[in-house]
Amino acid sequence: MTATNSRTSEYPIDAMFLDRWSPRAFTGEIITEEQLLTILDAAHWAPSSSNQQPWRFIYALKGTEHFEKHLGLLVESNQEWAKNASALIFVISRSFSGDFSENKPRYTHSFDAGAAWGHLAMQARFSGFYAHGMGGIKHDEIRQAFAIPEGYRVEAGIAIGRLGDKSVLSERNQAREVPSQRMPLAEVAFNGKFIAN
Repeated sequence: MTATNSRTSEYPIDAMFLDRWSPRAFTGEIITEEQLLTILDAAHWAPSSSNQQPWRFIYALKGTEHFEKHLGLLVESNQEWAKNASALIFVISRSFSGDFSENKPRYTHSFDAGAAWGHLAMQARFSGFYAHGMGGIKHDEIRQAFAIPEGYRVEAGIAIGRLGDKSVLSERNQAREVPSQRMPLAEVAFNGKFIAN
């Protein structure tokens, strides 16, 4: 059992897994491109089926002309707090393998992109930052804004920044600004059977 950050695991995992969480309150301070590329470098070393490496990252640093464009491609409820992030990233995955003319879909592209997101989130913590993944993005508008071709899927958005005081958030988000808990392991891991719950 490991206990830290108001969380307790059932088994003796590394504390870093409990210390990583997805805050919304960021300081808004600048992240350098080198710092962000360090985080993205860790992400691109994630495991990958047949080493296809289907993940792609489109990033924008706070204080650049690209940041406002990225921010506008989030749903409004995420724009409210993500405006204080140091960087915004969109995760895209290549959904077809090999020669596109074969029109053969890759079954694991989203799974692999998720592994890259996990590496990114952990490297962000090792680097003194926090990462918050977002499903609340404008998928179709992102596809158009960046001319993303067929054969690629817009997966998610990510906000990265240094942890700020929750007073910068709306009242609603202040109440949510705590590390989330997890279901008991027995509700998600089954020995030799599947249980729909």
